[in-house]
Amino acid sequence: MPRRPNILMVLTDDHASHAVGAYGSVVNTTPQIDRIAASGWVMEHAYCTNSICTPSRASILTGIYSHVNGVTTLSTHLDNTLPTFVSRLQEEGYRTAVFGKWHLGEGEDHQPRHFDDWEVLRDQGEYVDPLFLTPEGEHRRTGYATDVITDLALEWLDRRQAEDPDAPWCLLVHHKAPHRSWIPDEKHAGMYTDPIPVPETFTDDYATRGVAAHRAAMRVADHLTRDDLKQDPPEGLTYEQTALWKYQRYMEDYLACVASVDDNVGRLIDRLTEHGLFEDTFLTYASDQGFFLGDHGWYDKRFMYDESIRMPMLFSYPAALPAGKRSERFITNVDLARTFLEAAGVEPDPGMQGTSFFTDLREELPPPPDQAFYYRYWENDDGIHHALAHYGIRTERYKLIYFYNDGLGLPGTRAAVFAPEWELYDLERDPDELHNRVLDPEYAQVLAALKERLAREQAKVGDEPYVVTHDGAGLPLPRNRPPQPVR
Repeated sequence: MPRRPNILMVLTDDHASHAVGAYGSVVNTTPQIDRIAASGWVMEHAYCTNSICTPSRASILTGIYSHVNGVTTLSTHLDNTLPTFVSRLQEEGYRTAVFGKWHLGEGEDHQPRHFDDWEVLRDQGEYVDPLFLTPEGEHRRTGYATDVITDLALEWLDRRQAEDPDAPWCLLVHHKAPHRSWIPDEKHAGMYTDPIPVPETFTDDYATRGVAAHRAAMRVADHLTRDDLKQDPPEGLTYEQTALWKYQRYMEDYLACVASVDDNVGRLIDRLTEHGLFEDTFLTYASDQGFFLGDHGWYDKRFMYDESIRMPMLFSYPAALPAGKRSERFITNVDLARTFLEAAGVEPDPGMQGTSFFTDLREELPPPPDQAFYYRYWENDDGIHHALAHYGIRTERYKLIYFYNDGLGLPGTRAAVFAPEWELYDLERDPDELHNRVLDPEYAQVLAALKERLAREQAKVGDEPYVVTHDGAGLPLPRNRPPQPVR
């Protein structure tokens, strides 16, 4: 019987694919992460189905969409009785562990389950001397979070090899970095001193976009704070100069945090190699979503534009997968659970909605025709970033987004209510998504077809169209029934 692979997933928080060398980054290099690409696969079209931390992590574990597992927002936490790829692996004899960021809830019903060992950051976690939660309670560890989390993973790996070298294992290494507020360690602080290239879309004026883009409080120029930047801009700068200064400061620290992640990925690869495990380990590097790096003038994520939803996704498993390959297949975070389980030869829970792509990688199969996926962001103005809820589909050429713009006024008031708005982008002609074509007569037939396709894709994953919750004058009506987790 072939050896069952070990499974090691390194998951970062807010690491944009366009800040990874293997994806052609022009702002940094990631030589250690790129070792995974050289040994395996780069997924060119990996996407999250809800671009925010908690829901994405829940979908990765459960293999089901936000509206099905009930984790739609940052404040809705994972029901840890739901089956996950980890629970199925443990049931089939895998040793399991998670170290680092959890962010799926901390009470008895939400903390890690089906892990033989776990030690996770409290809430968002801290970069320096982080506080951890364990089955025995909480304690603080000294050091820089990215190093500490890697240390815990390496110590666990060494113990596993000493105690039972033949037992397969699943190890999740979940970093806080490079999440806001981007605090580098001493080793990497100040490593970016030359001007960092500015995105061509940095001065996007949102001229063809709707209310959502104009309301969002995610602009580098206007919404990054002193806590983010660690200093105030020099006096006497114009607005445009201040925006560029803020961008440089933001990116200096962001990329330094990525550099620490990169170094620690190298430590993991080296330890696997020392133990003779690299060939037989299905190694994954991913982030829970993408991130705006000044693209369209923004930081953060949430929106359905590609910089926000595109995840870096790299795989290596030399014993079974070819090396140095790139895939054009569309995959989402929902697909990961079934993929890990197929690699391990373990049957998935029947409720898992994703589709395994392991065979595609092993046999170098071409992508299926007419690819598309469904996306939905549920937080309708969180009071901080003010991003509005929306859903849509992305095909190989087009993207259609529906902002329902509902409930923007305070409950019980006759505040302004905005009509729903559509955005349509032709990604072949307009890869930067600058020109909304929804009112362009040339795209009338495309729009009609995409609306029909959206309805089909929405129904396929068990979601429903949004129901308006106001009476036209700002008075609230009963809201949609909140999603309940599948049992």
